Amino acid sequence: MARSIDYGNLMHRAMCSLIQTVLQDVSVHGLPGTHHFFITFDTSVEGVEMADWLRSRYPGEMTIVVQHWFAGLVVTDEGFQITLNFGDNPEPLVIPFDAVRTFVDPSVEFGLRFETHDDDDEDDEDDPEDDPPQPTQDAQILRLDKFRKQ
Repeated sequence: MARSIDYGNLMHRAMCSLIQTVLQDVSVHGLPGTHHFFITFDTSVEGVEMADWLRSRYPGEMTIVVQHWFAGLVVTDEGFQITLNFGDNPEPLVIPFDAVRTFVDPSVEFGLRFETHDDDDEDDEDDPEDDPPQPTQDAQILRLDKFRKQ
């Protein structure tokens, strides 16, 4: 079998590393200026730790906001832990980087979205004869300069 470059895995690791670096900086220096984060994660991923009442309320996915009040932000190579306030009730969370689905800093219009590969796995199980072949198309080149502001 021919060797190939796994760009998907490389990009995933690079994006996790970026989040890790940003969160480590915030854990030491706090949030600069108006920066704040919306982090969506899969609550069912192994290693996610959260209060039972939160897990029952968010059995699949949860979005947290890291902005005005947070405590105990500790970042490791595997993920991070943070305590957030839920209705005047501080709750600790442990979130592995593998559980993160989106990381957004709306103050600078920056965002990362992690693609899940569940759909790909399901496609592999399909019988190729069940799906009619898709017609091939020539590549189309889109010039981005026509969208630039003048």
